Amino acid sequence: MNVLLSVRPRYAERILDGEKKYEFRRRIFRKDVESIYIYSTSPVKRIVGVLRMDKILEGSVETIWEECSSHAGLSREEYLCYFENKEKAFAIKIREVKAFEDPIDPHTICEDFMPPQSFCYVSSDFDFGLVLDNLTSKEK
Repeated sequence: MNVLLSVRPRYAERILDGEKKYEFRRRIFRKDVESIYIYSTSPVKRIVGVLRMDKILEGSVETIWEECSSHAGLSREEYLCYFENKEKAFAIKIREVKAFEDPIDPHTICEDFMPPQSFCYVSSDFDFGLVLDNLTSKEK
């Protein structure tokens, strides 16, 4: 199983650059996930890369910040604002990132594409019509 993850453009860029080694979430997937495709939200509106995770961390908002802050790719204020009124936080620890040389317009794959609010599952054989030759490796 794979996931399509909606990420704001500035954070997607930081993930692809290797500055952001954790992606924070208020809710997390409950299935085994092989690959996570990064959908950069408006104004980009493209699938910009794919990542593989090391593990998912779960804990209190403060505990996750303490563990991940050095590679969070965002300020403490941004983090706390995102988790406002939440007791639990999740962090996807990024193991490997590959940026697409040519980001994909998802409407070329599915005319009725609707970006997920947070994430959606896609089957493992759904590869967005790509082959590895179309990827630029940015292992961080």
